[in-house]
Amino acid sequence: MTSEILLPAHSVPRAGAVLNPFVIVDDAAGLITFVSEVFDVTETAEARTPMPDGTLIHAELRLGTVDLMVGDRRDGWPARPALLQLWVRDVAPPLERATARGATVVTEPTSFYGETTLARMLDPWQNLWWLYAPAPGQPDPTPHWDGGSDTVFATLDYALRSMAR
Repeated sequence: MTSEILLPAHSVPRAGAVLNPFVIVDDAAGLITFVSEVFDVTETAEARTPMPDGTLIHAELRLGTVDLMVGDRRDGWPARPALLQLWVRDVAPPLERATARGATVVTEPTSFYGETTLARMLDPWQNLWWLYAPAPGQPDPTPHWDGGSDTVFATLDYALRSMAR
């Protein structure tokens, strides 16, 4: 179904996505370095917009066709980290890189529905990342209500409740 509201994907400037997340954090430059190193992407240099004090009001990293926009929290602004889903070739390498840079594993690599593997991590800026990787031939897990593991929900529930404290 075509939306009468959304711009068609082929019309988005710079071959971008129709929806792009924007996070406001303390130390945006640090988050940019983290994302660059963990996911092997580069910042879009021409998008970097520093304030006179050196903080960033806007910066971008391209992940696939999506721009992750990042800015520094200003006085009086709340931090606005995100919940981010990212498809990767294999969840293990970025998870290892991320934990070496201060991230915490929320969900260890776990079989998920639709022949995928899921892992979650919380970065030092409180962004919660869902990492999905294709796992052809991997059977779907047994649902918790049918006697299977509740790891996928329980780890997320624990992480979000911990963040609320």
